[in-house]
Amino acid sequence: MPAARLLLLCTLFTASASSLGMTIYKTTDNYGVVSYSDRPSPGAKPFVFREQMLERVDGKVRLQTEPFPGGVRFLARNELYVPMEVELRLDGLANAFGGNAPRIVRRVVAPRSTLLLSAVLAAPGGPLKYKSNFQYAMGDPVLRSQAYRYPFPWKGGPFRISQGPNGRFSHFGPKGRYAIDIAMPEGTPIIAARGGVVVKIENLQTGRGTNPAGNFVRILHPDGTMGVYLHLMRGSVVVKEGQQVVVGQALAKSGNTGNSSGPHLHFVVQRNVGLALESIPYQFDRPIGGMPDFTAGNP
Repeated sequence: MPAARLLLLCTLFTASASSLGMTIYKTTDNYGVVSYSDRPSPGAKPFVFREQMLERVDGKVRLQTEPFPGGVRFLARNELYVPMEVELRLDGLANAFGGNAPRIVRRVVAPRSTLLLSAVLAAPGGPLKYKSNFQYAMGDPVLRSQAYRYPFPWKGGPFRISQGPNGRFSHFGPKGRYAIDIAMPEGTPIIAARGGVVVKIENLQTGRGTNPAGNFVRILHPDGTMGVYLHLMRGSVVVKEGQQVVVGQALAKSGNTGNSSGPHLHFVVQRNVGLALESIPYQFDRPIGGMPDFTAGNP
């Protein structure tokens, strides 16, 4: 997408979006020219954006139940390389030893480990009955973020911000409120802006695909915050889950995958605020407008 059209598109999105999400209509003419509008027209297809930039964990965090004589144990299994805060709620208890009131347990499960959450005994006179509800969020909410100025997570430029914090196009909800979108050509080298452990990646998505985040890399920092690099080029991710990375290390190449309005990098820093992952404010170590003009990919 040409820079002028991308700028016009971002301006349209910012001006017309509501705080609850938005619908943009995409039209392609006979010459293949794509245009966007907040009003429907013949042949237009809806282009819906809401805050969904949070990857799935695909069963890698789960509740396990183990019956034993006289009761049931409840365990949380975490196969990810990041601590997970979990909450188990047992409702509808019947014939439970110690009473049938709801029981709520919240714990932090270490990476790649299993933790016993609770054990419930059946009272004499009948079988134990219950309904379980299991929730989780990445990260340890006890940790507090430390001051840090992020180097640019890319090589090349100069580039510009196409959507900043609190952008009404897609940066309006808790998980992405302080994210920044940087418009850049597909294939721009993306590098780690802070060291840590790679905890989750996606590398196989083409185009919009099934994951709104597209291809991505999530890195857990020593202070418990996480940097997430989204909309990356398919097949370009060169790091693995569980790998330790340092500042400036190559991660992937920028792309245009997932819920992306055009080629750009979506960069956000998040932390667990208590069974909820939310974005937090951050600063680059220098203004984007002051970035040296050098060829993409060269130091």
